[in-house]
Amino acid sequence: MMPGDLSWMSERYEQLTAQNLQWLPPTLETASTPRCTFDGNAMIMLSANNYLNLTTHPKVIQAMVTATQKYGAGSGSVRAIAGTMEIHLEAEKKVAEFKGVEASLIYSAGYTANVGVIPTLVRGAEDVIISDELNHGSIIDGVRLTKASRAVYSHNDVGALEAVLADNADKERKLIITDGVFSMDGDVAPLTEITALAAEHDAMVFVDDCHGEGVLGQGGAGIVDHFSLQGQVDFEIGSFSKALGVQGGIVAGSEQIRTHLLNHSRSWLLSGSQPPGVAAAQKAAIEVLMEEPEHHAKLWENTEFFRTEMQSLGFDLGASTTPIIPVMCGESATAKALADEMGKLGVMVGAIVFPMVARDKARVRNQLSAGLSSEDLDEVLRAYEKAGKAVHLI
Repeated sequence: MMPGDLSWMSERYEQLTAQNLQWLPPTLETASTPRCTFDGNAMIMLSANNYLNLTTHPKVIQAMVTATQKYGAGSGSVRAIAGTMEIHLEAEKKVAEFKGVEASLIYSAGYTANVGVIPTLVRGAEDVIISDELNHGSIIDGVRLTKASRAVYSHNDVGALEAVLADNADKERKLIITDGVFSMDGDVAPLTEITALAAEHDAMVFVDDCHGEGVLGQGGAGIVDHFSLQGQVDFEIGSFSKALGVQGGIVAGSEQIRTHLLNHSRSWLLSGSQPPGVAAAQKAAIEVLMEEPEHHAKLWENTEFFRTEMQSLGFDLGASTTPIIPVMCGESATAKALADEMGKLGVMVGAIVFPMVARDKARVRNQLSAGLSSEDLDEVLRAYEKAGKAVHLI
């Protein structure tokens, strides 16, 4: 039997390379730390989601080692059958405590949380999902798995959301979905206004807080805490793989929601449970954040310093109000040239270009970390001044 003709894959890749849109991931040869090594080159890291620098925290590492020695490398099953271990339940209780909710359920990733939760919340065309136009791809994929009616509103436009809700007044279930912190722009959803509209129109609210976990709110509790909206957001999705420095997805809410997902969410029911070492590290990461608030404070100190100094240099930082700080470049070629120049100067940043963003909104994205020293930031700023002039951006 001959294998299928896969030449179309090469043709598609050639199309990407012709437009310089292919992914060529660099190899990280050290831990994800503020000073690291990519492909043999020493770099300052500004492209990681490791906002609190917890990936190498001794308590987190030790928790993983200890649990692995006690429970083994894996659980041997999906959680619904025989794969739920006591350490999984302990981690979920710690998440609920941290978020100030009744319960939580941990998924293998933020992606599997979104694609696993959304389809359980709506049925067919009698229901509607209303989504911000810049929502993450995992939300888009989750919506595509449903048979519900769909509507999109202009980014963070409360008036547009209100109009869409009015147009769908006859729908049975209404589900508003928004990112909390938008990963490409670093801006924040107007959650107070969204929840008010949801209450007025009898809609559910679903917030993906993956980039707000450990960043926004008192001590990093997230966007719901940031806006003091406890009890007004139905589904709060989070991630351990960003500020919390580990891996896994979070759903925080009521005990009723946890029971519902435990029985209906396919990406939870059909995925092997997380290694016990990971679950222990998840619990430890939250404990560190709760017990050592200086990490959260340092993140914001670094963020505000960097933002102020970059603006003083003349860079356009877009709409960012968080540790995700884009340098707006306009054309994709300019963004790629700026990222290349920064790489030559020893700073790891990412060029975000079409089709990830609109053709005229290419940018270089910076993600600040609590682990960056003042010397690190000074070096980055000197590099940006030199690189920005080299590509005629400032």
